[in-house]
Amino acid sequence: MNENDVEPVYLKKKELARRLSVSPRTIEEWAQKRIIPHLAMSSRLNLYNYDEVLAVLEKRYKVEPIR
Repeated sequence: MNENDVEPVYLKKKELARRLSVSPRTIEEWAQKRIIPHLAMSSRLNLYNYDEVLAVLEKRYKVEPIR
């Protein structure tokens, strides 16, 4: 493996919620509404790629400055 290769960071719901400063319920709602991508490992466990989720949220909610 090359030192420039970065493994994706997969987080559980609570870990992702903590990093994004939102509630775990918000993460559940975004996943159910298919706003954020996730891996359904089982009926009780979803994993979230932090970089992908962040990219989706930035694209969806980014506010452009007024010029």
